[in-house]
Amino acid sequence: MQNLSSQRSAPSARPVRWVRRGRRLVVTLVVVVAVALGAAWSATPGVGDARARVDARLAAFAGTPVAAEVPPRIAAALLATEDSHFADHIGIDWRGALRAPLGLVSGRDRGGSTLHQQLARILYEDGATDPLAKARAVVLAVKIDRGWSNLDILRMYLDAAYFGHGFYGVGAAARGYFGLAPDELDWAQATVLVGLVQAPSAYDPLVHPELAKARQAHVLDRLVAVGTLARADAEAIAVQPWRLAEE
Repeated sequence: MQNLSSQRSAPSARPVRWVRRGRRLVVTLVVVVAVALGAAWSATPGVGDARARVDARLAAFAGTPVAAEVPPRIAAALLATEDSHFADHIGIDWRGALRAPLGLVSGRDRGGSTLHQQLARILYEDGATDPLAKARAVVLAVKIDRGWSNLDILRMYLDAAYFGHGFYGVGAAARGYFGLAPDELDWAQATVLVGLVQAPSAYDPLVHPELAKARQAHVLDRLVAVGTLARADAEAIAVQPWRLAEE
C-alpha cells in the first residue's frame, strides 16, 4: 500500500519542479536584462544636447525651425502614422518592441520604432540601422523621453527629419514642395508631406506621384483609424490637388 501511494503522488511533484524552474528562469532573465540595460545606459551619451544637435543640423542644411506651436495637421498626421502611442509610452513602445527581435535578426526594419527612437538614430547614430545602432537607439529613446517634453521631442523630430530633395526639416520641406509655411498646408498637402519621412526618395511627389499617392492613402487611413478624420473626410481629401510648387 505504501508503494502504491508513493507511485500515485510522484507525478504531482513534476509540475511543482517545472514551476520552480520557470521562476528561476524568469528571475535570471530579469537580472540579465537589468544588467544589460544598466551597461547600455552607461555606454550611451546623455541627450541634453539634443536640441543643439538639431539646430546644428538645420544650420548645416539651411533648414528653418518650426514655430513654437507645431502645425496641428502635420502633428496629427505624423503621430497617427509614425507613433500613435506617442503620448503614452516611455520612448519605446512594447508593441514595436515585440517585433524588434525579428528586425534585428533579419536586418530589416519591421516598424514599430517610436519618434524617440527615430530621433535618436538621426541625432546620435548618424541614421545607422544596424543591430547595435538600433539597440543603442532604444536606450537613447528612453533618455530622450526622460529629458525632454513631448512638445520638444515633436518639434525636434520635425526639424531633424529629412524630406527629400535636400529639404531638412518640415519648414524647408513645406516651402520647397508647396511654397507655403508648414501651418499653411491643407490636409492634402500635410498628408503627402508626412508620408515622405519613411522613404523620401521612394515617395517623392515630384518624381513618383503614384507612389506618393499610395503613401498618402496610408496616412489618411491612419488618421481615420485613430479617430482624427471621418472616412468621408479622408476620401474627400484624397482627391484634392496637391498644388506642388514645381507644377
